[in-house]
Amino acid sequence: MVLHPADLGRRFTSKLHDERVAAWLGTWLGISFTVAFVTGLMSHFMQHPYAWMLWPSRPVNLYRFTQGLHVIGGLATIPLLLAKLWTVYPKLLEWPPARSIGHAVERGLVFLLVAGALFQLVTGLFNIAYWYPFPFFFTVAHYWTAYIVFGALVIHVVNEWAKVKRNVLPGSVRVPASPERRRFFGLVALASGTIALFTIGEAFSPLAPVALLAPRRPGIGPQHLPVNKAAAEAGVLDMIHDPGWRLTVTGRVRRSLSLSLADLHALTPRTVRLPITCVEGWSASATWTGVRLRDVLALAGVAPDARVRVESMEPYGIYRTSEVDWPHWHDSLTLLALGVNGAPLAADHGYPCRLIAPDRPGVLQTKWVHRVVVL
Repeated sequence: MVLHPADLGRRFTSKLHDERVAAWLGTWLGISFTVAFVTGLMSHFMQHPYAWMLWPSRPVNLYRFTQGLHVIGGLATIPLLLAKLWTVYPKLLEWPPARSIGHAVERGLVFLLVAGALFQLVTGLFNIAYWYPFPFFFTVAHYWTAYIVFGALVIHVVNEWAKVKRNVLPGSVRVPASPERRRFFGLVALASGTIALFTIGEAFSPLAPVALLAPRRPGIGPQHLPVNKAAAEAGVLDMIHDPGWRLTVTGRVRRSLSLSLADLHALTPRTVRLPITCVEGWSASATWTGVRLRDVLALAGVAPDARVRVESMEPYGIYRTSEVDWPHWHDSLTLLALGVNGAPLAADHGYPCRLIAPDRPGVLQTKWVHRVVVL
């Protein structure tokens, strides 16, 4: 249904379909989407860095914080976006749809903004639920759509700046909020806050018991640690129990290494406390035992500024390998882990050997490691 502007006043009489409510909701949405855009770019470039990008290994929980903020904040944005759309939908139904070329361009950008925002939130929700009913690769689509949405958002803010200045910024005309408006804002805040409360426990362990909406909870899983991909799913069950397993270190080295599991256990053991942080937003801390990656690389005579590639026995998958830059492999917390939480690694956690390093996405904490290649 489309409406002539003259019909709007007769059909939409609620005081909530007004400029002031829309300006406040738009301001909160702008902040939320900006945070999501920045934290999303951090996540993307941590997983797929350019050659010149060197991400720090400290603080240890940086990625845990930013990715938790990205996912949990995105979920809490859903009621806010729906409230904004409900407030402004009378204008979206105006007729004629375009009164001039400039007006047509403006409405086209609004369409991109609305469609892109809904796409990001809906597909993001499917992603954290591990449900992919669409034919495209989520990560690529989510990444590129983010630029479209944020670009359209910036243009929309410029176009609507006069309304924001008139209703939100310091110095704007202060109109006492009606009870109807206060209830509406209160319900939106309650909905967003409830979603955040029942999700934040997936990244903040003290609230794990109330993480009712989270796909994973800290402490639940083999060895009290969640699992995204099991050994059987990865197709490595036969290989990881091969008594002839060796960890090899090859590439640009002075000495190639071939170490058995007994050889690794004979090296100086180290114990660290580090989180696994998944791109879906959940994270869980664990106590890891193993050997420092830098100690193994020192045995091979690796140059101090080298980049290394850690390879899994997993035969397929875009994350079966990961690259480790020198800030991470030099860090004393970066281990080739052999055990977790006081026991040898379970098959689903990467037995016989896995990478664990500070401030890295979980998909880069390679499991079932059998080769380290110095690039």
